[in-house]
Amino acid sequence: MSVFEVLRFAVRGISANKLRSGLTMLGILIGVAAVILLVAVGNGSAQQVAERIEALGTKTLTVQGVGGGSVLTHEVAEALGDPVLAPDVTSVSPVASTQATLTYQGTDHSVQQFVGSYPSYFGASNSPVGTGSAFTEDDLKQGRRVVVIGQTVAEELFPGVDPVGEEITVSGALFTVVGVLDEKSSASGFLDANDLAIAPLTAVQQALTGYGPYNSIIVEAQSSEKVADAQAQVSLILSQRIETSGSSATQPYRIQNASQLLETQTETADTFTTLLGAVAGISLLVGGIGITNIMLVTVTERTREIGIRKALGAPRRVILTQFLAEATMLSLLGGGLGVAAALIGSNFTIVGVKPVIVPSSIALALCVSVAIGLFFGSVPANRAAGLRPIDALRYE
Repeated sequence: MSVFEVLRFAVRGISANKLRSGLTMLGILIGVAAVILLVAVGNGSAQQVAERIEALGTKTLTVQGVGGGSVLTHEVAEALGDPVLAPDVTSVSPVASTQATLTYQGTDHSVQQFVGSYPSYFGASNSPVGTGSAFTEDDLKQGRRVVVIGQTVAEELFPGVDPVGEEITVSGALFTVVGVLDEKSSASGFLDANDLAIAPLTAVQQALTGYGPYNSIIVEAQSSEKVADAQAQVSLILSQRIETSGSSATQPYRIQNASQLLETQTETADTFTTLLGAVAGISLLVGGIGITNIMLVTVTERTREIGIRKALGAPRRVILTQFLAEATMLSLLGGGLGVAAALIGSNFTIVGVKPVIVPSSIALALCVSVAIGLFFGSVPANRAAGLRPIDALRYE
């Protein structure tokens, strides 16, 4: 029997009971769509978090004080910027931040991060200015009350108005807007990355926070390859400058490496995506069991047909091939519809995440659906091929 004839008989067998075949394909459709979409959700979530981490700058180290940051003083920041002690450090940006309420012409907006730092902060934190300009070293030295705001602040306080040059009140102190940051992507579950304001450290300390210790210090390495060396140098300086209570577990500071955080997140995201795919794969297994049940019913209904064909000389392999072809065709059609459903579903946001389709997941899901058709269809196909003509012809 030719391939064309096998396919023709398979199509005829499937179309003989459209409702039953449709329900079987529906099971495969749901399974394939679930696998592709859940993997896409996991991948999309991983990309969102990775974008947020990379937005922090992969060349940066963040030094934070444990228990309020009381150990991060001006002297410590100066030592971290010493080219002799830390030759692989490009810039050091102390940070004094606070919550603040910004007011413009009677409109109030509260920001969680009103940051006071050096001009180097913009480069170190990967926060480029989109319109206007950043403040300068002279602004820092003179303590000028100028501020660069994020996109969310600009939209809330200045709808339809160019913010540059306008004056805002920050918890009672007047600041002049000199620039607006480029928009940053915000990963699901994180604070809005565009809801912040950055001003000269001296102005923020004078008007808002006082001259106490810093909340954190952003250290920028010369390159991504030099981050590990810079971290070792920073760690040595901190251990020399800051007294500890004896063991590393009680150090009053911690150093966060954005590259290490990104690597850890990537490993976690891969595990999460694999788990989602495995959970979705269960639905494919259920669809395979459905194929077995449907094909067993089909074999039972067509017992006399099988007997007649075997009595006319049809060999075992022809019967086996026919029923395997029917099961595989059901799986392939259901898988194709599942891919189409997944591609349509990927255009929508799912649980706050924009799915990102992984091409390999489409190929894998289709291959698995075909394999399921062959595997689960083999039992009824073997049963059909093993029927004795005389028994099949006597079946009522």
